[in-house]
Amino acid sequence: MRDVAIIGVGETPFGELWERSFRDLGIEAGLKAIQDAKIGSDDIDAVYIGNMSAGKFIDQEHVAALVADYAGLADRHLPTVRVEGGGACGALALFQARLAIASGMYDIVVVGGAEKMTDVGDVQAAEILAGTADQEWESVFGATFAGLYAMMARRHMHEYGTRREHLAAVAVKNHKNGSLNPNAQFQREITMETVLQAPWVAEPLGLFDCAPLSDGAAAVVLCAMERARSFTDAPIRILGSGQASDFLALHDRRSLTAMDATTEAGARALKQAKLAPKDVQVAEVHDNFTITEILAIEDLGFVEKGKGGPATLDGVTALNGKVSVNPSGGLKARGQPVGATGVAQAVEIVRQLRGEAGKRQVVGAKHGLTHTLGGTGATAVVHIFGRAD
Repeated sequence: MRDVAIIGVGETPFGELWERSFRDLGIEAGLKAIQDAKIGSDDIDAVYIGNMSAGKFIDQEHVAALVADYAGLADRHLPTVRVEGGGACGALALFQARLAIASGMYDIVVVGGAEKMTDVGDVQAAEILAGTADQEWESVFGATFAGLYAMMARRHMHEYGTRREHLAAVAVKNHKNGSLNPNAQFQREITMETVLQAPWVAEPLGLFDCAPLSDGAAAVVLCAMERARSFTDAPIRILGSGQASDFLALHDRRSLTAMDATTEAGARALKQAKLAPKDVQVAEVHDNFTITEILAIEDLGFVEKGKGGPATLDGVTALNGKVSVNPSGGLKARGQPVGATGVAQAVEIVRQLRGEAGKRQVVGAKHGLTHTLGGTGATAVVHIFGRAD
Protein backbone atom coordinates (compact mmCIF):
# COMPACT_ATOMS: atom_id res chain seq x y z
CA MET A 1 0.00 0.00 0.00
CA ARG A 2 1.34 3.41 -0.97
CA ASP A 3 1.54 6.44 1.32
CA VAL A 4 -0.97 9.19 0.53
CA ALA A 5 -0.68 12.93 1.13
CA ILE A 6 -2.89 16.00 0.87
CA ILE A 7 -1.36 18.59 -1.45
CA GLY A 8 -4.19 21.11 -1.74
CA VAL A 9 -7.18 22.37 0.26
CA GLY A 10 -10.06 24.75 -0.29
CA GLU A 11 -13.38 25.71 1.26
CA THR A 12 -16.16 28.24 0.97
CA PRO A 13 -17.57 30.32 3.79
CA PHE A 14 -20.22 28.41 5.76
CA GLY A 15 -23.60 29.89 6.62
CA GLU A 16 -27.02 30.76 5.23
CA LEU A 17 -25.79 31.42 1.71
CA TRP A 18 -29.07 32.31 0.04
CA GLU A 19 -27.45 33.70 -3.10
CA ARG A 20 -25.25 30.65 -3.72
CA SER A 21 -26.33 27.37 -5.35
CA PHE A 22 -25.13 23.88 -4.47
CA ARG A 23 -23.12 23.68 -7.66
CA ASP A 24 -21.59 27.14 -7.11
CA LEU A 25 -20.36 26.12 -3.67
CA GLY A 26 -18.95 22.78 -4.77
CA ILE A 27 -17.09 24.28 -7.71
CA GLU A 28 -15.63 27.13 -5.64
CA ALA A 29 -14.20 24.77 -3.03
CA GLY A 30 -12.84 22.38 -5.65
CA LEU A 31 -11.15 25.10 -7.69
CA LYS A 32 -9.54 26.56 -4.57
CA ALA A 33 -8.13 23.12 -3.66
CA ILE A 34 -6.83 22.54 -7.21
CA GLN A 35 -5.19 25.95 -7.29
CA ASP A 36 -3.65 25.36 -3.87
CA ALA A 37 -2.25 22.05 -5.12
CA LYS A 38 -0.86 23.69 -8.25
CA ILE A 39 -2.25 20.97 -10.49
CA GLY A 40 -4.21 21.10 -13.72
CA SER A 41 -7.34 19.25 -14.74
CA ASP A 42 -5.24 16.80 -16.76
CA ASP A 43 -3.56 15.65 -13.53
CA ILE A 44 -6.82 14.47 -11.92
CA ASP A 45 -7.60 10.75 -12.07
CA ALA A 46 -10.92 10.65 -10.17
CA VAL A 47 -13.35 12.69 -8.09
CA TYR A 48 -15.08 11.58 -4.87
CA ILE A 49 -17.97 13.63 -3.45
CA GLY A 50 -19.44 13.46 0.05
CA ASN A 51 -23.11 14.45 0.10
CA MET A 52 -25.84 13.31 2.45
CA SER A 53 -29.15 14.36 0.98
CA ALA A 54 -29.14 16.67 -2.04
CA GLY A 55 -32.19 14.81 -3.31
CA LYS A 56 -34.27 16.04 -0.38
CA PHE A 57 -32.61 19.40 0.25
CA ILE A 58 -32.48 20.65 -3.38
CA ASP A 59 -34.25 17.90 -5.42
CA GLN A 60 -30.98 16.95 -7.11
CA GLU A 61 -29.54 13.46 -7.25
CA HIS A 62 -26.56 12.24 -9.33
CA VAL A 63 -24.44 14.97 -7.80
CA ALA A 64 -21.00 13.47 -8.54
CA ALA A 65 -21.57 13.76 -12.29
CA LEU A 66 -23.10 17.21 -11.75
CA VAL A 67 -19.97 18.45 -9.98
CA ALA A 68 -17.68 17.03 -12.67
CA ASP A 69 -19.84 18.68 -15.34
CA TYR A 70 -19.81 22.13 -13.78
CA ALA A 71 -16.11 21.83 -12.94
CA GLY A 72 -15.37 21.55 -16.65
CA LEU A 73 -14.29 17.92 -16.34
CA ALA A 74 -17.14 16.22 -18.19
CA ASP A 75 -15.22 15.89 -21.46
CA ARG A 76 -12.45 14.02 -19.61
CA HIS A 77 -14.94 11.29 -18.62
CA LEU A 78 -13.38 10.84 -15.19
CA PRO A 79 -14.75 8.32 -12.71
CA THR A 80 -16.84 10.34 -10.24
CA VAL A 81 -18.28 8.80 -7.08
CA ARG A 82 -20.80 10.09 -4.56
CA VAL A 83 -20.43 8.69 -1.04
CA GLU A 84 -23.24 8.77 1.56
CA GLY A 85 -23.00 8.00 5.25
CA GLY A 86 -25.10 10.55 7.07
CA GLY A 87 -22.95 13.29 8.58
CA ALA A 88 -19.84 11.19 7.95
CA CYS A 89 -20.15 11.16 4.16
CA GLY A 90 -17.33 13.67 3.55
CA ALA A 91 -14.97 11.73 5.80
CA LEU A 92 -16.01 8.51 4.08
CA ALA A 93 -15.28 10.03 0.66
CA LEU A 94 -11.80 10.89 1.93
CA PHE A 95 -11.42 7.37 3.29
CA GLN A 96 -12.36 5.78 -0.05
CA ALA A 97 -10.16 8.13 -2.07
CA ARG A 98 -7.18 7.34 0.13
CA LEU A 99 -7.72 3.62 -0.43
CA ALA A 100 -7.95 4.14 -4.20
CA ILE A 101 -4.58 5.90 -4.29
CA ALA A 102 -2.93 3.56 -1.77
CA SER A 103 -3.96 0.59 -3.92
CA GLY A 104 -2.22 2.06 -6.96
CA MET A 105 -5.40 2.56 -8.98
CA TYR A 106 -5.06 6.37 -9.05
CA ASP A 107 -2.31 8.91 -8.35
CA ILE A 108 -4.29 12.13 -7.83
CA VAL A 109 -7.88 12.38 -6.60
CA VAL A 110 -10.03 15.38 -5.70
CA VAL A 111 -12.32 14.86 -2.71
CA GLY A 112 -15.16 17.29 -2.16
CA GLY A 113 -18.02 17.60 0.27
CA ALA A 114 -21.01 19.90 -0.04
CA GLU A 115 -24.51 20.47 1.26
CA LYS A 116 -27.15 23.15 0.70
CA MET A 117 -29.44 22.90 3.73
CA THR A 118 -31.20 26.26 3.98
CA ASP A 119 -33.34 25.99 0.84
CA VAL A 120 -35.95 24.14 2.93
CA GLY A 121 -37.65 25.17 6.16
CA ASP A 122 -36.26 24.34 9.59
CA VAL A 123 -38.89 21.67 10.26
CA GLN A 124 -38.25 19.90 6.96
CA ALA A 125 -34.48 20.11 7.47
CA ALA A 126 -34.85 18.54 10.92
CA GLU A 127 -36.89 15.72 9.39
CA ILE A 128 -34.19 15.12 6.77
CA LEU A 129 -31.48 14.95 9.44
CA ALA A 130 -33.65 12.59 11.48
CA GLY A 131 -33.55 10.26 8.49
CA THR A 132 -30.06 9.22 9.60
CA ALA A 133 -31.56 7.65 12.74
CA ASP A 134 -33.69 4.49 12.75
CA GLN A 135 -36.99 5.43 11.08
CA GLU A 136 -38.89 2.32 12.16
CA TRP A 137 -37.87 2.26 15.81
CA GLU A 138 -37.06 5.91 16.63
CA SER A 139 -38.33 8.60 14.28
CA VAL A 140 -41.77 7.09 13.74
CA PHE A 141 -42.39 7.36 17.48
CA GLY A 142 -41.50 11.06 17.52
CA ALA A 143 -37.83 10.90 18.44
CA THR A 144 -36.07 13.91 16.94
CA PHE A 145 -32.35 14.07 16.19
CA ALA A 146 -31.88 16.50 19.09
CA GLY A 147 -34.04 14.31 21.30
CA LEU A 148 -31.85 11.27 20.73
CA TYR A 149 -28.70 13.18 21.63
CA ALA A 150 -30.52 14.63 24.64
CA MET A 151 -31.03 11.07 25.89
CA MET A 152 -27.27 10.54 25.68
CA ALA A 153 -26.63 13.79 27.51
CA ARG A 154 -29.10 13.04 30.30
CA ARG A 155 -27.65 9.54 30.79
CA HIS A 156 -24.10 10.96 30.88
CA MET A 157 -25.25 13.37 33.56
CA HIS A 158 -26.75 10.51 35.55
CA GLU A 159 -23.72 8.22 35.32
CA TYR A 160 -20.87 10.71 35.61
CA GLY A 161 -22.26 13.85 37.22
CA THR A 162 -21.89 15.92 34.05
CA ARG A 163 -23.56 19.32 34.48
CA ARG A 164 -25.19 21.83 32.16
CA GLU A 165 -22.15 24.07 32.70
CA HIS A 166 -19.94 21.34 31.23
CA LEU A 167 -22.07 21.17 28.07
CA ALA A 168 -22.13 24.95 27.85
CA ALA A 169 -18.34 25.10 28.09
CA VAL A 170 -18.14 23.27 24.75
CA ALA A 171 -20.29 25.91 23.06
CA VAL A 172 -18.39 28.81 24.65
CA LYS A 173 -15.03 27.37 23.59
CA ASN A 174 -16.07 26.62 20.03
CA HIS A 175 -17.67 30.02 19.50
CA LYS A 176 -14.46 31.63 20.76
CA ASN A 177 -12.50 29.60 18.20
CA GLY A 178 -15.06 30.36 15.49
CA SER A 179 -14.62 34.08 16.11
CA LEU A 180 -11.06 33.62 14.79
CA ASN A 181 -12.14 31.75 11.62
CA PRO A 182 -13.05 34.01 8.67
CA ASN A 183 -15.06 31.19 7.04
CA ALA A 184 -17.13 30.33 10.12
CA GLN A 185 -20.89 30.81 10.17
CA PHE A 186 -20.76 32.35 13.65
CA GLN A 187 -17.77 34.65 14.15
CA ARG A 188 -18.63 35.90 17.61
CA GLU A 189 -18.01 34.77 21.15
CA ILE A 190 -20.82 33.83 23.53
CA THR A 191 -20.95 33.65 27.31
CA MET A 192 -21.76 30.80 29.65
CA GLU A 193 -24.83 32.74 30.77
CA THR A 194 -26.08 33.02 27.18
CA VAL A 195 -25.89 29.26 26.70
CA LEU A 196 -27.51 28.41 30.03
CA GLN A 197 -30.41 30.85 29.58
CA ALA A 198 -31.24 29.83 26.00
CA PRO A 199 -34.58 28.13 25.32
CA TRP A 200 -34.73 24.33 25.31
CA VAL A 201 -34.50 22.35 22.10
CA ALA A 202 -34.58 18.96 23.84
CA GLU A 203 -33.78 19.15 27.54
CA PRO A 204 -30.94 19.24 28.65
CA LEU A 205 -29.87 20.65 25.26
CA GLY A 206 -30.69 24.29 24.64
CA LEU A 207 -30.47 26.40 21.51
CA PHE A 208 -26.73 27.03 21.88
CA ASP A 209 -26.00 23.34 22.44
CA CYS A 210 -26.98 22.60 18.84
CA ALA A 211 -25.07 23.15 15.60
CA PRO A 212 -26.87 25.23 12.96
CA LEU A 213 -28.23 24.36 9.55
CA SER A 214 -25.65 25.51 7.01
CA ASP A 215 -24.67 25.81 3.38
CA GLY A 216 -21.07 25.26 2.31
CA ALA A 217 -18.45 23.12 0.64
CA ALA A 218 -14.87 21.96 1.17
CA ALA A 219 -12.35 20.07 -0.94
CA VAL A 220 -8.91 18.47 -0.71
CA VAL A 221 -6.53 17.07 -3.31
CA LEU A 222 -4.95 13.72 -2.49
CA CYS A 223 -1.76 12.51 -4.14
CA ALA A 224 0.49 9.47 -3.94
CA MET A 225 3.32 10.47 -1.61
CA GLU A 226 5.92 9.49 -4.18
CA ARG A 227 4.65 12.30 -6.44
CA ALA A 228 3.52 14.81 -3.84
CA ARG A 229 6.76 16.78 -3.58
CA SER A 230 6.65 17.55 -7.29
CA PHE A 231 3.63 19.75 -6.50
CA THR A 232 4.33 21.11 -3.01
CA ASP A 233 7.14 21.43 -0.49
CA ALA A 234 4.69 20.83 2.37
CA PRO A 235 2.58 17.71 1.73
CA ILE A 236 0.54 16.53 4.70
CA ARG A 237 0.55 12.75 5.05
CA ILE A 238 -2.51 10.73 5.97
CA LEU A 239 -0.90 8.52 8.59
CA GLY A 240 -3.92 6.42 9.46
CA SER A 241 -7.63 6.01 8.77
CA GLY A 242 -10.26 4.07 10.65
CA GLN A 243 -13.93 3.44 9.99
CA ALA A 244 -16.40 1.58 12.19
CA SER A 245 -20.14 1.01 12.53
CA ASP A 246 -22.57 0.39 15.37
CA PHE A 247 -26.25 -0.38 15.86
CA LEU A 248 -28.43 2.24 14.18
CA ALA A 249 -31.00 2.53 16.98
CA LEU A 250 -29.88 3.71 20.42
CA HIS A 251 -31.84 1.01 22.26
CA ASP A 252 -29.59 -1.69 20.75
CA ARG A 253 -26.33 -0.04 21.79
CA ARG A 254 -24.10 -1.32 24.57
CA SER A 255 -24.22 2.10 26.24
CA LEU A 256 -25.78 5.54 25.81
CA THR A 257 -22.66 7.20 27.21
CA ALA A 258 -20.09 5.75 24.83
CA MET A 259 -19.94 5.47 21.07
CA ASP A 260 -18.22 2.18 20.32
CA ALA A 261 -17.86 3.05 16.63
CA THR A 262 -15.76 6.08 17.61
CA THR A 263 -13.58 3.99 19.91
CA GLU A 264 -12.98 1.34 17.24
CA ALA A 265 -12.37 3.80 14.39
CA GLY A 266 -9.98 5.82 16.53
CA ALA A 267 -8.06 2.75 17.65
CA ARG A 268 -7.68 1.53 14.05
CA ALA A 269 -6.48 4.92 12.81
CA LEU A 270 -4.01 5.38 15.66
CA LYS A 271 -2.66 1.85 15.18
CA GLN A 272 -2.02 2.54 11.49
CA ALA A 273 -0.33 5.82 12.36
CA LYS A 274 1.70 4.16 15.15
CA LEU A 275 0.63 6.92 17.52
CA ALA A 276 -1.22 7.29 20.80
CA PRO A 277 -3.80 9.96 21.72
CA LYS A 278 -1.13 11.86 23.65
CA ASP A 279 0.80 12.35 20.39
CA VAL A 280 -2.03 14.39 18.83
CA GLN A 281 -1.85 18.16 19.35
CA VAL A 282 -4.93 19.26 17.41
CA ALA A 283 -8.25 17.54 16.70
CA GLU A 284 -11.42 18.37 14.81
CA VAL A 285 -14.19 16.25 16.34
CA HIS A 286 -17.90 15.95 15.62
CA ASP A 287 -19.87 18.42 17.75
CA ASN A 288 -23.32 18.59 16.19
CA PHE A 289 -24.41 18.86 19.83
CA THR A 290 -22.28 19.82 22.80
CA ILE A 291 -22.63 16.35 24.32
CA THR A 292 -21.18 14.87 21.13
CA GLU A 293 -17.83 16.59 21.64
CA ILE A 294 -17.70 15.43 25.26
CA LEU A 295 -18.36 11.84 24.19
CA ALA A 296 -15.82 12.12 21.36
CA ILE A 297 -12.88 13.31 23.46
CA GLU A 298 -13.58 10.50 25.93
CA ASP A 299 -14.03 7.75 23.36
CA LEU A 300 -10.94 8.84 21.42
CA GLY A 301 -8.83 8.59 24.56
CA PHE A 302 -7.98 12.26 25.06
CA VAL A 303 -9.54 12.23 28.54
CA GLU A 304 -10.83 9.56 30.92
CA LYS A 305 -14.42 8.34 30.42
CA GLY A 306 -16.80 10.60 32.31
CA LYS A 307 -14.25 13.44 32.58
CA GLY A 308 -14.97 15.15 29.25
CA GLY A 309 -17.15 17.85 30.76
CA PRO A 310 -14.81 18.92 33.56
CA ALA A 311 -11.82 18.75 31.18
CA THR A 312 -13.54 21.15 28.78
CA LEU A 313 -14.53 23.53 31.57
CA ASP A 314 -10.94 23.46 32.88
CA GLY A 315 -9.47 24.41 29.48
CA VAL A 316 -7.84 21.07 28.64
CA THR A 317 -9.32 21.24 25.11
CA ALA A 318 -9.01 25.00 24.61
CA LEU A 319 -6.88 26.51 21.87
CA ASN A 320 -3.28 25.61 22.79
CA GLY A 321 -4.48 23.53 25.73
CA LYS A 322 -3.34 19.95 26.29
CA VAL A 323 -5.10 19.04 23.04
CA SER A 324 -6.68 21.79 20.93
CA VAL A 325 -10.16 20.55 20.00
CA ASN A 326 -12.12 22.19 17.19
CA PRO A 327 -9.92 25.25 16.59
CA SER A 328 -12.06 25.94 13.50
CA GLY A 329 -15.09 26.47 15.73
CA GLY A 330 -16.36 22.98 14.96
CA LEU A 331 -19.80 22.23 13.60
CA LYS A 332 -21.15 24.38 16.43
CA ALA A 333 -19.64 27.68 15.21
CA ARG A 334 -18.00 27.00 11.84
CA GLY A 335 -21.29 25.50 10.67
CA GLN A 336 -22.71 22.13 9.67
CA PRO A 337 -23.31 21.59 5.95
CA VAL A 338 -23.31 17.86 6.63
CA GLY A 339 -21.80 16.67 3.35
CA ALA A 340 -18.88 19.06 3.78
CA THR A 341 -18.17 18.37 7.45
CA GLY A 342 -15.57 15.61 7.20
CA VAL A 343 -13.69 17.33 4.39
CA ALA A 344 -13.76 20.73 6.13
CA GLN A 345 -12.26 19.09 9.22
CA ALA A 346 -9.38 17.82 7.05
CA VAL A 347 -8.94 21.30 5.55
CA GLU A 348 -8.56 22.76 9.05
CA ILE A 349 -6.04 20.14 10.16
CA VAL A 350 -3.95 20.63 7.01
CA ARG A 351 -3.85 24.38 7.63
CA GLN A 352 -2.89 23.81 11.25
CA LEU A 353 -0.05 21.45 10.31
CA ARG A 354 1.16 23.86 7.64
CA GLY A 355 1.14 26.71 10.16
CA GLU A 356 -1.44 28.62 8.10
CA ALA A 357 -4.29 28.91 10.63
CA GLY A 358 -3.71 32.55 11.56
CA LYS A 359 -5.08 33.69 14.91
CA ARG A 360 -6.31 30.19 15.75
CA GLN A 361 -2.96 28.51 15.07
CA VAL A 362 -2.05 25.66 17.41
CA VAL A 363 1.58 26.22 18.32
CA GLY A 364 3.88 23.37 17.36
CA ALA A 365 1.15 21.21 15.82
CA LYS A 366 2.77 18.08 14.38
CA HIS A 367 -0.05 15.55 14.36
CA GLY A 368 -3.76 16.16 13.83
CA LEU A 369 -6.93 14.07 14.00
CA THR A 370 -10.40 14.32 12.48
CA HIS A 371 -13.46 12.50 13.82
CA THR A 372 -16.78 12.47 11.98
CA LEU A 373 -20.07 10.78 12.80
CA GLY A 374 -23.01 9.58 10.77
CA GLY A 375 -26.41 9.77 12.45
CA THR A 376 -26.27 9.24 16.20
CA GLY A 377 -22.96 7.40 15.93
CA ALA A 378 -23.80 4.33 13.87
CA THR A 379 -20.94 5.37 11.56
CA ALA A 380 -17.63 6.85 12.71
CA VAL A 381 -14.56 7.80 10.68
CA VAL A 382 -11.22 8.91 12.10
CA HIS A 383 -8.22 10.18 10.12
CA ILE A 384 -4.74 10.94 11.48
CA PHE A 385 -2.51 13.46 9.69
CA GLY A 386 1.12 14.44 10.06
CA ARG A 387 3.67 16.75 8.49
CA ALA A 388 5.90 15.09 5.92
CA ASP A 389 9.15 16.52 7.33
